[in-house]
Amino acid sequence: MKKTIYSASGRGRAEHGWLSSRFSFSFAEYYNPAQMHFGVLRVLNDDVIQAGKGFGMHPHENMEIVTIPLSGALEHRDSMGNGSIIRAGEVQLMSAGTGIRHSEFNPLADQESTLLQIWLFPKQKDIKPRYFQRSFDESQMRNAWQCVVSPDGIADSLIINQQAWFNLSKAEKGLLLPYQIKQPDNGAFIFVIEGSVTVAGENLGRRDAIGLWEFAETELEITSDAHLLLMDIPMQL
Repeated sequence: MKKTIYSASGRGRAEHGWLSSRFSFSFAEYYNPAQMHFGVLRVLNDDVIQAGKGFGMHPHENMEIVTIPLSGALEHRDSMGNGSIIRAGEVQLMSAGTGIRHSEFNPLADQESTLLQIWLFPKQKDIKPRYFQRSFDESQMRNAWQCVVSPDGIADSLIINQQAWFNLSKAEKGLLLPYQIKQPDNGAFIFVIEGSVTVAGENLGRRDAIGLWEFAETELEITSDAHLLLMDIPMQL
C-alpha cells in the first residue's frame, strides 16, 4: 500500500467575502505543483457560500462534477433547462461532456450554505451532457458505506462517466469500518467531513484526507463519531 496525506491545514484557500473556499488540489489562483490531482480526482473544494450569493452562469466541458451539500441549500440552473434546489442529504452529478453552462446560488436569505464540489476527469470525452440529483436515506449510511455515485447505478446511485464509486458513511466511535477496492488499478481518497479516524496507520481529523493506492482492502477505526466520504477511483488518467 502507498499513501499520501492531505491535511486540512495544508489546503489552499480563497476568501471572496461571499465565498470562502478550501482547495485540496490546485484550483483558480491557488497553485501547488505537488497537489495537482489524485488519479482522476482533479478538484475537491470545500465551499461556504453566504446567504443570497453564488456562482453566476459559467461553462464546463469534459468533466464529471459531483456536488455534496453539507448544510443549507443550493439552487442549480443550467443550459439544459434544469432548475432545482439541492440540500444536505442529496447528491448532484453533472456530466459536462461536450459543454454545459450552469449557475449555483444559495437561495436562503439568512443562512450560509456549505458544500463539497468535486471534479473527476471523465472516462469518455465529448458525451452528451447529463444532469442527475438524488436524495439518499441517511439511515443506510449509518455504520456502513452507502454508495451514492457509481458507473452502473448500483444501489440506486447516480451514474458517472468514470470507473468511480463514491461512498458516504456516518459512523460511530469505536467501529471498525472495512473497505474493499472495486477494481485492482483503483485507489481510494478518504475525506473526513466531520469527526476523526485512523486508517493506514494515520490519524485523521476534521477535513483531513488520505490517498491510498496499490492495495486491495483497508479498515478505518472510527476514533470519534464521523461523517466520511470515500472515493474509489482510477489512478491512471
